Amino acid sequence: MALDELKSAIPDYAKDLKLNLGSVIGNSDLPAQQLWGTVLATAIAARSPRVLRELAPEAEANLSPEAFKAAKSAAAVMSMNNVFYRTRHLLSDNEYGTMRAGLRMNVIGNPGVDKVDFELWSFAVSAINGCGMCLDSHEQVLRKAGVDREVVQEAFKIASVIQAVAVTLDAEDILS
Repeated sequence: MALDELKSAIPDYAKDLKLNLGSVIGNSDLPAQQLWGTVLATAIAARSPRVLRELAPEAEANLSPEAFKAAKSAAAVMSMNNVFYRTRHLLSDNEYGTMRAGLRMNVIGNPGVDKVDFELWSFAVSAINGCGMCLDSHEQVLRKAGVDREVVQEAFKIASVIQAVAVTLDAEDILS
């Protein structure tokens, strides 16, 4: 199992990450599609070839082909949107907020899976990429759709652990 291999690669000084990785994936209350779509989208967003290589096959085994594609689409479109909207938000000139974005993001309207799942994955990717505007926007959509705060928090817990594992393992690859 790739998850076990990934956990065993985590160094002793990061034991908490090993425990948390097992917990957020192995003990999650999320339905399989939400869980594995979040895992895949955040593994892509974490930009670690090692983490993605280990987790993608397991995600693919637990997702329909449509959900696997949609999770990758969430990571792709949010990598663009997070930079765009985070920059727009950080600029002191508020006029940028009134301008048309002019960026294609059709997949958000028609992701090929349940809209709530896609929103959850987009939210989790936004957590990794640190875009407050996108986080607020996706969280509001999720909450209006009746998604509990516990589910939303589960998504950013997964994102935080996968990001931390990616940073740690990539550093170990360089330092060893």
